[in-house]
Amino acid sequence: MIRSPRVSDVSGIKTLLDKASKNGDLLPRSAMELFESVRDFVVYVDEEGVGGCCALHVEGPDLAEIRSLAVRENLRGRGLGSQLVNACLESARGLGIPRVYALTRSPVFFKKQGFVEIDKQELPHKVFRDCVRCHLFPDCDEVAFIRDLGTE
Repeated sequence: MIRSPRVSDVSGIKTLLDKASKNGDLLPRSAMELFESVRDFVVYVDEEGVGGCCALHVEGPDLAEIRSLAVRENLRGRGLGSQLVNACLESARGLGIPRVYALTRSPVFFKKQGFVEIDKQELPHKVFRDCVRCHLFPDCDEVAFIRDLGTE
């Protein structure tokens, strides 16, 4: 079931994100950071606990970011990542945010979700504030994608 997380889900979210950050797929997030942003997330929960998560981070009145997308290994390939992203896109629509972007090393996935590749320099400078925590900074290999919800 995909739903809004409970505070008790934060440890499961952290476990997923820790594993993904060790693989270099995502930036690490502290427990405190996750508690502060728990309302940004949607989670998939099953009998094993949190099996997937994704967050919508609002950058301003016209832009938000899809971030912290992670799915437990035994659940991959079932469309769960797409469902989590779609839940975040619905949230963006509900908030009236017309554009959503993602920085990713999984360009094929985001193309399948209707995102279009753009030059990172097209994004406002402030979206890169988390980048200084990345081990690849300043030589980032992520690709920027954007989806215009205002035309849908």
